[in-house]
Amino acid sequence: MASQRAPRRQDEELTSGADSSHESASTRPGWLPLAREGYPYIAGASAATLLLFALGWTIPAVIVLAATLFVVSFFRDPDRKVPANAPNTIISPADGRVIKVGRVHDNRFLQSEATLISIFMSPLNVHVNRVPWSGRVVDVRYNPGKYFRAFADKASLDNEQNAVLIEDEVGRRLCFVQIAGFIARRIVCYLRAGSTAARGARCGIIMFGSRADIYLPLSTQVRVAVGDRTRGGETILAEWT
Repeated sequence: MASQRAPRRQDEELTSGADSSHESASTRPGWLPLAREGYPYIAGASAATLLLFALGWTIPAVIVLAATLFVVSFFRDPDRKVPANAPNTIISPADGRVIKVGRVHDNRFLQSEATLISIFMSPLNVHVNRVPWSGRVVDVRYNPGKYFRAFADKASLDNEQNAVLIEDEVGRRLCFVQIAGFIARRIVCYLRAGSTAARGARCGIIMFGSRADIYLPLSTQVRVAVGDRTRGGETILAEWT
């Protein structure tokens, strides 16, 4: 898997240690933790709202206020409790709904038959992504692409995406992929090849509405099914056997 870097990844940073990115990836402390990538959007929308109210344009101001509240909600970044009592498990990298669980021939990342789990993230979900399994980041590959609707199968291959390949200390590998959707136009990844990543740590964000794919060895035991809801950093997707 040849390493390629995205032409632009804002605020890229190393993520290591047990959820060590908490402080750097969101506001701390605060009544509503927010991902820092949302600051410019929230500031711009808030300024527009105040200006419209100041001009007395009530109806447009109310509409923009609603949009501002949506933007604030989109960039929320709550803490999550990694399942410490299940240390041999792979956890979800994203909030959303499982739309696919199946066997595929993965010739891009694991170079073998694999189990693919796809999670659709609606605009209402938390979009901060989490590391599914601890290990060394072998490669980070960004590929520009199209913007098909994230729940379509072709989105896994054709959409803009960023893949992270992780290998643990005993040589087990998995790959999780951040995929832009129909609305999303930006992928942020904090990880770099050669760094270490901790299970449950924040590792990036996708804006606005998207998909996360995770490729697992066939030896893992899947613990979710199509239609299940997931919470990034908490929901168990599979278990090493």
